[in-house]
Amino acid sequence: MSKTKLKIGEFSQLMQITVKTLRFYEQKGLLMPDEVDEWTGYRYYSIRQMQKLKSIRDLQQLGFSLDEIKDLYEDESHVPGADQLAEKLRQTELALRQLVARRDSLLELQNSRKQIKTMEKISIQSLPEIIVASHREVIPNFEAIGPMCYEKIGPEMQRLGCKCPQPGYCFTIEHNKEFTPINIDIEYCEQVEEMGTDSDIIKFKRLPAVPKALCIKHTGAYDKFYESFTEAFRYISEKGYKVAGHHRTSYIDGAWNQEDPEKWVSVIQIPIE
Repeated sequence: MSKTKLKIGEFSQLMQITVKTLRFYEQKGLLMPDEVDEWTGYRYYSIRQMQKLKSIRDLQQLGFSLDEIKDLYEDESHVPGADQLAEKLRQTELALRQLVARRDSLLELQNSRKQIKTMEKISIQSLPEIIVASHREVIPNFEAIGPMCYEKIGPEMQRLGCKCPQPGYCFTIEHNKEFTPINIDIEYCEQVEEMGTDSDIIKFKRLPAVPKALCIKHTGAYDKFYESFTEAFRYISEKGYKVAGHHRTSYIDGAWNQEDPEKWVSVIQIPIE
């Protein structure tokens, strides 16, 4: 009985795998053609190799790398041993915990985004005590906030090994005594999980809780913040509150992920009593 021979294209089609992948497996010595015509160079595969390819795929789905699978076939065991299975289970459980943690962080971030988008225009909230990585400098204009964050502050926080809880919370505090569109004395703060070692760029500090803050959602460009401040202070006056500290401006959506300034979202937080 003559054995069935399949050209590489036929084998590729039947096994739903690209010819490029088959050639890669051949280069790695994992799945060699059953026969190569010395005159034409045509590669032929057998039924037996269909079964081997299925086994390779099954092992890949279990998390074994191609190198690990090759070692199994070189040892002629073809089946992982008890120790190998135990190690693969350990790796899988670790990856599963990491994925669950990532999912929970993403859900938390997603929910916080939904809360921002659905929050009332004005609300009264408490701000918990937090640890922040702080950077203060005089910048030429408000447009310089973005480059300051991703060119200077971000790399330095990464170098210092800062870990930020999810969802992230960052804000600015202006220290000028009066409005100025240039030479702005601004402090950028980003919440971190623990105190770190100060550097020339980043200072760590603990900010006390704010028992009560008026929070107003601002949608639009930053040069229209005055509209939201007008509304906020009218509300403060009408309700008999008084300002009890520096306001914070928390940036939710901005130029880093939204080109249209009309869709930028910020929250101005004003301590009151």
